[in-house]
Amino acid sequence: MSPIHPPVGPPGDDTLDLRVDDLVALLDGDLLDSVADWGPTTTPVGSFKLVPVRLERDLALLARWMNDPAVAAFWELAGPESVTAEHLRAQLEGDGRSVPCLGVLDGTPMSYFELYRADLDPLARYYPARPHDTGIHLLIGGVTDRGRGVGTTLLRAVADLVLDHRPRCTRVVAEPDIRNTPSVSAFLGGGFRYAAEVDLPDKQAALVIRDRALRHVL
Repeated sequence: MSPIHPPVGPPGDDTLDLRVDDLVALLDGDLLDSVADWGPTTTPVGSFKLVPVRLERDLALLARWMNDPAVAAFWELAGPESVTAEHLRAQLEGDGRSVPCLGVLDGTPMSYFELYRADLDPLARYYPARPHDTGIHLLIGGVTDRGRGVGTTLLRAVADLVLDHRPRCTRVVAEPDIRNTPSVSAFLGGGFRYAAEVDLPDKQAALVIRDRALRHVL
């Protein structure tokens, strides 16, 4: 759902500095609390699991999704497989601030998620970030899974996974393009609240937030 490009990068002008606890996590190779070990969760549409991307296994599928016109309009990664590969490598070979994952529903890959440390991302320069804020980007790969509430269900499920497995995270955030009304609606239906309209370098975004304190209310 229309990420800022690039989502990760080396320390410097484009990212925020690591704190002491983040440096410890970086030494352990994990800034997002072991996404690969989170396991499946039961949702109203089936058993769902986040599976970290492996380039050699998943590139062809992800490149095909990125070339879907409905996806390309907001992700801007249409083109040969090398375009998608470059986007994925920036995360896979980075320091772990962003983890690209397949969303697997009842054993079938059908969506793509990026979980990222929003407080260490360029996004944090545009809103009052808190330590361990965790961001979500999402695309639904299959046309048959769009427009029937699956995205809304999965956004709620993934936000719950983040809050369950990242105890230091108090908020899950996202910044869908304000023009992408189905995306914004999916986040709001998935328990996020509209916080602000944010002028980002490549888009006008709706900043939406799911608060730990409100997770059982919204």
